[in-house]
Amino acid sequence: MRKVIKVAAFFLFGLTLPVANADESAIKQAMAKSMPSVKIDSINPSEVKGLYEVIVGANIFYVSEDGKYLLQGRLVDVAARKDLTEEKLSGTRKLAIEKIGQNNMIVFKPKIKKYTVTVFTDIDCGYCRKLHSEIDQYLAEGITIQYLFFPRAGKNSDSYNKAVSVWCADDRNAALTAAKKDQQVPSKTCDNPVDEHMQLGEDFDVKGTPMIVTEKGNIYPGYLPAKQLAEALESENASK
Repeated sequence: MRKVIKVAAFFLFGLTLPVANADESAIKQAMAKSMPSVKIDSINPSEVKGLYEVIVGANIFYVSEDGKYLLQGRLVDVAARKDLTEEKLSGTRKLAIEKIGQNNMIVFKPKIKKYTVTVFTDIDCGYCRKLHSEIDQYLAEGITIQYLFFPRAGKNSDSYNKAVSVWCADDRNAALTAAKKDQQVPSKTCDNPVDEHMQLGEDFDVKGTPMIVTEKGNIYPGYLPAKQLAEALESENASK
């Protein structure tokens, strides 16, 4: 699929730092003072002189070298027509999904694996149900489907409670299939990763479901038929 790059506006926030030239530790200090709840994973010089790239979980921000300003948005190489932020974000998404781990997902595996995608799903979402109703077609294309729950109505909603019940079922895959068919799944509670799934969805800025994330961390928002998804994944794997 052809990717259209859109240049997003930058949002500017003031950070207070009483020094003229901040190094990495000074930038951390400035952000800790202004945003104490933010956990910084890394700080590196960006492609723009005087601007540092700050990775926070699955998000990327930019901070001026004097530590005084923070910018949130997309960094685009106009000449090369490349969204540099998206290239970096794909890597952070990949690592974030790996951190969750397959043990904390509901996974449908084909006999012969070619590709793996992670799908944020809402049990009551119409297109999520359509995608799952065609699960055998995805498996036939060699696509492993890893499900993460993202009940759009939020925590403690009916969709959220269904997700918890599915996770706590003796056979999660069968329970998810039943729930997607609007069949009753016995109400259960147990230790579950649903909140963790939802937080990751927030970090990934999920706007709707289903949202498909590839092994390389690229995003396909919305439903894609199995053959179309397989073609996109083949193209992605063929690219450098």
